[in-house]
Amino acid sequence: ISACLVGSEMCIRDSSFTNLSDASLADGAGIVKRFSEIVDNLQRLCYRQIVNSIFISLYNWRRIMKFSTRDLCFCAIGAALIAVCAWISIPAEVPFTLQTFAIFAVCGLLGGKRGTVSVLVYLLLGAVGAPVFAGFRGGFAALIGTTGGYLVGFILLALIIALAQARWGLGQWVFVLSAAVGLLVCYAFGTAWFLIVYTRTGAITLGVVLAKCVLPFLLPDAIKLALATLIRARLYRRIPA
Repeated sequence: ISACLVGSEMCIRDSSFTNLSDASLADGAGIVKRFSEIVDNLQRLCYRQIVNSIFISLYNWRRIMKFSTRDLCFCAIGAALIAVCAWISIPAEVPFTLQTFAIFAVCGLLGGKRGTVSVLVYLLLGAVGAPVFAGFRGGFAALIGTTGGYLVGFILLALIIALAQARWGLGQWVFVLSAAVGLLVCYAFGTAWFLIVYTRTGAITLGVVLAKCVLPFLLPDAIKLALATLIRARLYRRIPA
């Protein structure tokens, strides 16, 4: 996170706000247009610097994590896959997305350890403002909002898969059972988070939260886990350990 903040500060400091005295800026509309272009370019630069900072930090920590450069590349691909699947969504209190499927697939194909890092990188990208969450949202506010617990719970989901594979091996049933347990933990954590945050501004019952944020997702998430399991069965041995 410190590296992300430094990268953001550097890209803001190094951005050049020049050419504001051009003849094209003689009227107010020209000034507004140029300022909008500067802001858009600065935003893209910030994201690029922040993403670079995140992966440079991971690269510097790779020995401690016992990761190779190839592992980091897989983690980057995993984070990108989760982001793309998060954009495929149906709006709701908690949006219906392919995000959970992507996390199952990434953890199943890359292993729990690399999958956990992929999820962590994905959440860091969203926290610093990259629009990687459902509905092209981003920013720290999305993580501390009422439904942010379900996003943070993805880390617990990936960690449970990683711990189960470290303890009982990489078998198919180990993955399926640990993913199911991890998903339940994610539901529980997200629901508790929703209750705590929401009750600060109003009253809500556990039954209402479950009806809005958990029960509608049980069958879709079971289908996503089944699809991820089938994909893992076909592709797992083709991906380097």
